[in-house]
Amino acid sequence: MALRLYDTLSRQVRDFEPRVAGKASLYLCGLTVQSGPHIGHLRSGINYDVLRRWLVHLGYEVTFVRNITDIDDKILAKSLEQNRPFWSIAYENEVKLGAAYRALNVQSPTYEPRATQCIPEMHELIGELIERGHAYVANDDSGDVYFSVLSYPDYGQLTNRRVEDMLAAPDGPERAKRDPRDFALWKGVKPSEPQDAYWPSPWGRGRPGWHIECSAMTYRYLGPAFDIHGGGTDIAFPHHENELTQSRSVGHPFAGFWVHNGMLDLAGEKMAKSVGNVIDVGSVVARGIRPVELRYYMISAHYRGRIEFSWGALEEAALGYQRLEGFVQRATELTGHSDPTIICADFEEAMNDDLNTSAAVAAIHEVVREGNTALASGDMKAAHGALGSVRAMLGLLGVDPFDPAFAATEDKGLYETVDALVALALQQRTAARERKDWAAADAVRDQLKQAGVAIEDTPHGPRWTRHAG
Repeated sequence: MALRLYDTLSRQVRDFEPRVAGKASLYLCGLTVQSGPHIGHLRSGINYDVLRRWLVHLGYEVTFVRNITDIDDKILAKSLEQNRPFWSIAYENEVKLGAAYRALNVQSPTYEPRATQCIPEMHELIGELIERGHAYVANDDSGDVYFSVLSYPDYGQLTNRRVEDMLAAPDGPERAKRDPRDFALWKGVKPSEPQDAYWPSPWGRGRPGWHIECSAMTYRYLGPAFDIHGGGTDIAFPHHENELTQSRSVGHPFAGFWVHNGMLDLAGEKMAKSVGNVIDVGSVVARGIRPVELRYYMISAHYRGRIEFSWGALEEAALGYQRLEGFVQRATELTGHSDPTIICADFEEAMNDDLNTSAAVAAIHEVVREGNTALASGDMKAAHGALGSVRAMLGLLGVDPFDPAFAATEDKGLYETVDALVALALQQRTAARERKDWAAADAVRDQLKQAGVAIEDTPHGPRWTRHAG
């Protein structure tokens, strides 16, 4: 079965066919680094990391570009507020973003360009748009350059909007535009903004508009045509609409598929700095949820669906992951280490059906149930086979318990201290059981449980795991 993806532009699920046989090119609109990332920001990175892993599994050679927007109105506003260079703020938050991605086992892209690295390509595209009659220099001596929305008859096709229903683009004064809906390609220097945020151009000193940045970066790193363009539904309009419009206006075929992930909501609103309802990875870890459990929570929902965040739902997902993790650990202890092997048909069918990770996770739990049954009956060969299959599927989702990426996020010194303390408590419990003091043994178990430690008796002795809640 071939991979099928829902394409926003065609509004249907289509078979994925790359432009170049055996190769897949993927572009994800990355973050604007005006502040540190919250978990809502990170959903797209996790979703497209899974997509990339699955494309590699299917045998494609994948080129994955995920950009960094390091020049933007919001970053410049922070620069003035904090009296710091814009690039200092952008770099600080880029470092935080990279750390969050690593904690969640999001693999590094093939290329991760910053917008400011592609100024020459932006100039080239803007110049060609002007030559073709799709863009114009404002006649107010501002140095601004705008795209003429009415020059492109299909404007609005990506998000299924009519031009007559659109509001004015808020990225420049209407007095300088031929039409209020025209959007900025280049913004001339302004005395009210940081003076280190400008570059020379054929139209005077200035800086790029947001939308031209991604068109330039895709052109530089993937060429005029590539396979999949990803991003959140919140930037489908106007950002992706404008990318598509300006790129096709210069004759670039641009993306073959548009794949948009849903938002992560908190109290009915999109998680956003502007709303003030943000939760970052550090806040999640402080509540006792590990990064691997947060990633599992994100992929347990279909990428196109909205996630209504709650701590209860996150803790429930953590328990669900711990059941999978517990099987992997038990089966490894009883049957020996198993490398990832074949995946089950239900998992493969789910992943090929528009990357349905929700159904894929359900398929993994079914194999774990079969593996636990095999362990209980003493069928170690079947249990070992289930172990290899479960590890293969968890690995494709980026949540294999044995993945070194997650081991690297643990505080090993703290773990060793806790392990030693739990070992002492277990020795006390074992001594109580040997003298048949069941009340004392149960008291130790209950105290450990209250501290977040679950005890399981195995043929090799008691073992402990951390549990959520």
